[in-house]
Amino acid sequence: MSAPNPAVDFYFTKSKNWGPEQRLMRQIALGMGLAEDLKWGHPCYTLNGANIVLIHAFKDYCAYLFHKGVLMPDPDAILIQQTPNVQSARQIRMTDLAQIKAMEPLLKAYIAAAIAVEKSGLKVAYKATEDFFLPQELVNAMDANPDFAAAFHALTPGRQRGYCLHFSQPKQSKTRSERIAKFSDAIFAGKGFQDR
Repeated sequence: MSAPNPAVDFYFTKSKNWGPEQRLMRQIALGMGLAEDLKWGHPCYTLNGANIVLIHAFKDYCAYLFHKGVLMPDPDAILIQQTPNVQSARQIRMTDLAQIKAMEPLLKAYIAAAIAVEKSGLKVAYKATEDFFLPQELVNAMDANPDFAAAFHALTPGRQRGYCLHFSQPKQSKTRSERIAKFSDAIFAGKGFQDR
């Protein structure tokens, strides 16, 4: 069993929803010999610095998020793709403490599978940036301003994907155009959609 990271303790004491559930999830993850860290504001459990599983909570459930879940075996069909745009991560969702206690052997087996995937060196084959849908409004903005196009293409592939997804979400063309205008300065500055 790994020792808890004192820098992560506050997360479990401040948790209003899912407090007991997440504390048990922490105990299970630490029992698998993983190191505990805080990433993206959530407890993350790592093996030699590689992300294995993250604990997070939503309104209706708490979950283990397996970073390379798409590569894991899922004999019990419990791994869930959070949204259609998530390529690699998969969740196991839970809704109460009794469920987590009953699932503990199964959860340990899935964490062990995630560790085995990491140790094997398997890599997720991500879609290339050019395979993501480019909204017509973004294409128009790049056609109208070659400097903007150059700035967009100079972004890292992950930042380009983030913008493509963000710009594609609205149903109305006007809203898509407004989003592009709002983030144009950040694109020129080489920043991603989530960079502040």
